[in-house]
Amino acid sequence: MDETWKRFRRDKLAVAGLLIIIVFVAAAVAAPVLAPYNPSEQFFDGLTLEGSPLPPNERFWFGTDTNGRDQFSRLLYGAQTSLLIGIVANGIAVTVGTALGLVAGYVRGLPGSAIMRFTDLMMAFPPLLLAIALAAILKPGLNIVILVIALVNWVQIARVIYTETVSLSEREYIEAARALGAGTGRILVRHILPHLVPTVIVYATLGIATTVLLEAMLSFLGRGVQPPTPAWGMMIFESQSYFLNAPWLVFIPGAAILILALAFNLVGDGLRDALDPTQRGRG
Repeated sequence: MDETWKRFRRDKLAVAGLLIIIVFVAAAVAAPVLAPYNPSEQFFDGLTLEGSPLPPNERFWFGTDTNGRDQFSRLLYGAQTSLLIGIVANGIAVTVGTALGLVAGYVRGLPGSAIMRFTDLMMAFPPLLLAIALAAILKPGLNIVILVIALVNWVQIARVIYTETVSLSEREYIEAARALGAGTGRILVRHILPHLVPTVIVYATLGIATTVLLEAMLSFLGRGVQPPTPAWGMMIFESQSYFLNAPWLVFIPGAAILILALAFNLVGDGLRDALDPTQRGRG
C-alpha cells in the first residue's frame, strides 16, 4: 500500500481529482451547516418584478431559480443526492458484476454460459435507453433511480471480471489448490478474488463518474429524482427554458456535474497506474 500511494501521489492530476472529491464530499456532508437557506424555501423577493430568477448577488451567491429558491443551497443539497446515488448505485453494480463474473469465469459450463449470454443481452441495449425504459416502468424516486442505474451498469465490470477469472483459474496455484481439496468457495474467495481487487477498485472509482452522469441525464429527462428533492440534473431540467435569460441556472449545476465526473475519472486513471504500473499510459 505504501508503494501504491507513492505511485499515486506522483500523479498530480489524480491528486488534484482526489482533492476535488474531498471538497465535494465535505460540502455535501456539511450542507445543512453551509447552506444559508432551506433548499425548498421559496422567497417572495427571490424573483424580479417580471417573475424572472435573480442573478448572483450578495444575498444569493449563485442567484435564485425559477421558483425563487436559493441556487447555492440547492447545489449543496444536490451534491448529497448525486454522491449518494453515485456511490450506492455503483457499489451495487460493482458487487453484482464482480460476483456474476467471478462465478461465470470459474464455473464455466452451462451456468457460466447462461450468465455471460445474459450479460451480452444486457450490453446490447444502450444504457441510457434501458435506464429510461426501466425508470418509466417503475415509479420514479431516489431508491428507484439507484436500482435502475445499478441494473444498467453491472454488465461492464462483469465482462472484465469474467475474462480475468478465466485466466486466473488456469494458473498452477489454482490447480494445486484443487489437488489439495480446496472447495470452490475457498478458491474463489482466497485465491482468485484478491487478484481482482485492483480491477474492482479502479472500475468502482471510474463507475461513480458514469453513474453521476447517468443520474444527471435521467433527472434532466424527468425520469430521475423527483422534486422537491434537489438534484443537479433536475436543476438543469427546470431551468432550461431560461437558458438565454438566466444562463447561471444551467452553467453552475452543469459545471458541478462536469467537475465531479472529471475528478473521479482522474482518480480512477491514477489508481489504475498506481495499482498496475504495466498499464501506465494505456487506454
